[in-house]
Order: sequence, then C-alpha cells, then structure tokens
Amino acid sequence: MGIFNDFSIGLFAMQAFILLILIFLMMKFAWKPILTALNDREEGIQNALDQAENARKEMQNLQADNDKLLKEARAERDAMMQEARDIKESIVAEAKEEAQAQTASMIENAKATIKQEQQAAIATLKKNVGDLSIEIAQKLVQKELTSPADQFKLVEGMLKEVTLN
Repeated sequence: MGIFNDFSIGLFAMQAFILLILIFLMMKFAWKPILTALNDREEGIQNALDQAENARKEMQNLQADNDKLLKEARAERDAMMQEARDIKESIVAEAKEEAQAQTASMIENAKATIKQEQQAAIATLKKNVGDLSIEIAQKLVQKELTSPADQFKLVEGMLKEVTLN
C-alpha cells in the first residue's frame, strides 16, 4: 500500500498533461512522417514483390521462347539433315543410273563391234573358201582324171597342201 500513500493528484495531473502534450506533438509532427515512411516502405516492398513476379513471368516467357526456338532449331536441323540425305540418295541413284546407262552403252558398242568383226571374219572365210574352191576346181580341170579314186586322192593331197588361215 505504499504506492497509494505516495500518490499525489497534482503530480498525476501534471504527468497526464505532459503526456497529452507529448501525444499531441507526436501526432502533429512525428505521426505523419512515420506513417508516410511506413506507407512508402510498404509500397516499396509491394513494388519489389511485383517486379519480382514480373521478372519471374518474364523469365518463364523467355524460357518458353527459348524452348520454342530450340524446338524450331531442332526441327530445322532435322529437315536439313533429311534434305541432305535425300540429295545424297538422289545423287547416288543418278550415278548408278548413269553408270548402268554407260555400261549398257559399252555393252551395246562391244556387241556391235563383235558382230562387225564376226561378219568381217565370215566374209574373209567365205572369200578364202571360195578362193580354195576355185583353186581346187582349176587344178581338177587342168588334170584329166580318169577315175574317181584318182580325183579323191588329188583333192586330199591339195587339202593337205593348203592351210586354213
């Protein structure tokens, strides 16, 4: 109870009056700047959060764009590779066709050459056979032969003398 014995109404009123003046001065001079500073800080934090959210969204958009560009680049690369394969295959096919055509042409030329040489050989053989036949006939006619056996011996002898070249 010592507190109530020392209580003075005059001191209490003076302290209350000083407290009210202090609160009035605080409200008049300090309260607005403190609230303004708190509001500014709150707005700054909110702006920073908004900027961070915008940056996150922009990063997501950039990531999506990068993924899209990467897919497009891969698709373009695959298309170019397929085109290169197609070109290679067409070049190889053209080369094969050209080689087959050249081979066929060379075979045809060789067949034609062989046929010409064969015809020339046949013509030469016919000429030689014709010459031999004429020569044999001349010799037969020049010599009078009485019997067919003598004629046969004469022909065999001539054939042995003549060599076929």
